[in-house]
Formats: sequence, C-alpha cells, structure tokens
Amino acid sequence: MGSLSGKTILLTGASKGIGCATAELLGEEGAFVIAHYGSDRQGAIEATKDIADDHKLLLQADLAHPVSARKLWQEALAWRGSIDVVVANAAIMPEAAFTDSDELWDSTWESALAVNATAPALLLREAVNYFLKNSGGTIIGISSWAAQRGSGNVKLGAYSASKAAIAALVKTIARAYGRDGIYAYLISPGVVRTGMSVTSAITQGGEDKITATLAMGEWVPPREIAEMVAFLATGKNKHLSGSTIDINGASYIR
Repeated sequence: MGSLSGKTILLTGASKGIGCATAELLGEEGAFVIAHYGSDRQGAIEATKDIADDHKLLLQADLAHPVSARKLWQEALAWRGSIDVVVANAAIMPEAAFTDSDELWDSTWESALAVNATAPALLLREAVNYFLKNSGGTIIGISSWAAQRGSGNVKLGAYSASKAAIAALVKTIARAYGRDGIYAYLISPGVVRTGMSVTSAITQGGEDKITATLAMGEWVPPREIAEMVAFLATGKNKHLSGSTIDINGASYIR
C-alpha cells in the first residue's frame, strides 16, 4: 500500500508538466486521483494511464471562467463523497511586455489573473468551507519563485503577480484555519522542465542562456515537485503548514 492509500486528492492542471508528474506519482502512492484538465484531455489520460479505473476521475473545466471552479469542486466531491487534499497547480503563462499594446497587455493580465488567481481562490474557498465541516484537510498551492523575486522575463509581469496572489491566499488559509485542522502549504519552484518554461525561454534567448544562470546548471525535474506534493499530502508534518518550500536548485536562496 502506498503512502497515500485511501486519500482522495483533487489535482488541477493534471495534463502537463508538474501536474502530469504529480498525477502519476499520486497514483503510484495509492491515492484516489481526481485529475482536472482544461483542454488537453489526452494529456490527462496519459498522465493517469497507470492508475486503476476505480482510483481515478478525469474532469474538464475551463478555469478562465469563474463558475467553472465551483462546478469542478462539486463534481469532484460527488465522485466519492469526500476530498482530503486539494492541489492548486493549474496555471497559464501568457506574455506581454509593458511596452506592448493596450489590447495585448489587458488580455494577458486578465487571463493570467483569471486562471492563476481567481479560479484557485474560488476552488480553495470551496475546499476550506468543506474542510471546516469535515474535520480538516490539506491544501497545496503551486506558486513560483517569480512571486518573490519578480520574473527575469519582463513579459511575465502578469504571471508573477498572479503567482504572488495564490501565495498570499495559501498563507492566509494556513494562519486562519490551523486550529480547525486545515493545513496549507506553498511550493515555490524555480525553472522547471515544462512546456511552459521551454516556451518562455525562447523569448529570453534560449534554454542555454537560462541554464547558464542556474546554480546547478540544470532545470528542476517536474518529478521533484511531485515528490514534495506527495509528501505534503501524507499529512506527516502538519507543522510545515504555512511554509513556502523553495525548489530551485540553490538559484534563489532566502
């Protein structure tokens, strides 16, 4: 039996990158996995292919629309009648520089905040209210080192701001509801080997240029983020609640 046997975990953004690696590992550890995806159903299918049918549920929701987050929660909860852990991972990384057109800047800001901040805020509100009535639970938010240090890519201002928003929200939950058995953790990755990061690197001079700035000279494997998620989901160290866990290969030390 895996370390997460019996736990029901809702994971957003399960079809790519960190979400894909996390879905795979949660399944390996015996969890009942609710794998959310936006448009890439095939990616979600691939991420959960080794999970038994009775241990997984794939749910689609376009988190650009606020009502979708609440609907996602309701559908996820209805599956087994309970949820133990929520992993707020889904995110987008649209680009617009301060010097770009008003139209591009506005659309980039609105979409980044909608998916990366508003949707998880609505989802986590649902989780908190549920956990308050059901003896607690665990929340894991995926932020970014850009939330603390700003992005090295001037076109990612909206992304950085949105990741700062989810960071503040998770910390607030941890402080407010620890006595109620609700534990909230924040993982703050550096440059992770994902499709989004590869695309972003192109606008900054390529992968080699980005890699040269990293202390270990390598990008973080998504599996390492997944391993931290799985550990936090076990509930073995509740006093880490409220912590920001940096995973960036010593490239940003606080």
